[in-house]
Amino acid sequence: MPKQLTYFVSDIHLGLPVGDPAAREKAFLKFLKGIDPAETQALYLLGDIFDFWYEYRHVIPRGYSRVLGTLADLADEGVKVYFFRGNHDLWAKTCFGELGIRILEQPYVVKIGTQTFCLGHGDALGPGDHVYKFNKWLFTRKWTQKLFSTLHPWIAFRWATGWSHRSRSEKPIAYHFKGEDERLYKYCKEFQAHSPVNHFIFGHYHCRVDIPVDSASLHVLGDWMTAPNWLVFNAESGALEEGR
Repeated sequence: MPKQLTYFVSDIHLGLPVGDPAAREKAFLKFLKGIDPAETQALYLLGDIFDFWYEYRHVIPRGYSRVLGTLADLADEGVKVYFFRGNHDLWAKTCFGELGIRILEQPYVVKIGTQTFCLGHGDALGPGDHVYKFNKWLFTRKWTQKLFSTLHPWIAFRWATGWSHRSRSEKPIAYHFKGEDERLYKYCKEFQAHSPVNHFIFGHYHCRVDIPVDSASLHVLGDWMTAPNWLVFNAESGALEEGR
């Protein structure tokens, strides 16, 4: 019998000292272990799964062995695991491939069953926000990453995680999605006019959103500091539902 289920999840921010990090990791592991490989076609990780990630040639972040092992087990059991780089884990590279996880770039369009999806993390999409877009461009240059790699891992990780934690603590996690005035909505509106899809699914905004965009639907996943949440699509029934 063909596998019918596809899961979408984002913004776990593993390693972020907000709320109860250990409980958040435990909840994410429970979610992953609840995925039945016999019924599941794919798992899409839509970015910011880790609050910070950087790979040296022989060094990767510690503390995520249970999560990485569980993801590898799912891949070994036939679940296609896909990963989008978020703004917090945009330096994910070859380690994920060794685990059987394929890295995708946004926007990624895929047909699942009879429905077409446009997927990504959701950052840097839409008009404006030029400073953020420039910073993202800068951080994704190879020369920038090579320069960062000259730092000793102890210094690099201490600085980067400290910067990430400060930026999160200085700004409220809750975000009010502006509906039709939101950059992401405007991006989906323009995208839909030229390349129609059935569903847009993104993360990044740290709030749950489900709104129509012309003949499509826009779904923004919430963060796991607020509450565990994900979407699951059943290709047989054509239903896209929220899981908790």
